[in-house]
Amino acid sequence: MCETLTARRLELTTGQSPFAAILGCSDSRVPLETLFDQKPGQLFVVRIAGNFVTDYGLGSLEYAVAALNTPLVVVLGHSSCGAVDATIKYIANGTTQPGHIMDLVRQIEPAAKATENKPGNWLHNAITENVRSNVAALKSRSTILADAVNAKKIMIAGGVYDLHSGRISPLLTMQ
Repeated sequence: MCETLTARRLELTTGQSPFAAILGCSDSRVPLETLFDQKPGQLFVVRIAGNFVTDYGLGSLEYAVAALNTPLVVVLGHSSCGAVDATIKYIANGTTQPGHIMDLVRQIEPAAKATENKPGNWLHNAITENVRSNVAALKSRSTILADAVNAKKIMIAGGVYDLHSGRISPLLTMQ
């Protein structure tokens, strides 16, 4: 195993050619390369608690598409997301978080509010809506990504990883 990884690491010194760029959550229970059964160099990963689009994350994803010709961009949420749960607690009863954690809550708040009175589990619904709204944000906030989608050079997709089953449920695709 170690020799294989060393060989792959040396191979990657000459460049990268990831087939997918993933905007995922920072949660340590969601190891993206492991979930997608990929070796180093095959995924271009941007992570932030709550898996939402920031200017820096968007720039990173634009780089993957424009410079590395990555054909697939995925927004991946997950069950039991603490950032989304903190947002729900803030909306439901005003529970605030210390420091910059509230900045995360404010970014996720529109998705949580949009699902507040929907049937079903609020946390699950908010996680799903957060993925959907961030898939849409990638195209609406980036001419690089929008142009690549329109030219059929990339696909943008969303999904939710279930911690219990280990499955990823696809939600939405823009082609």
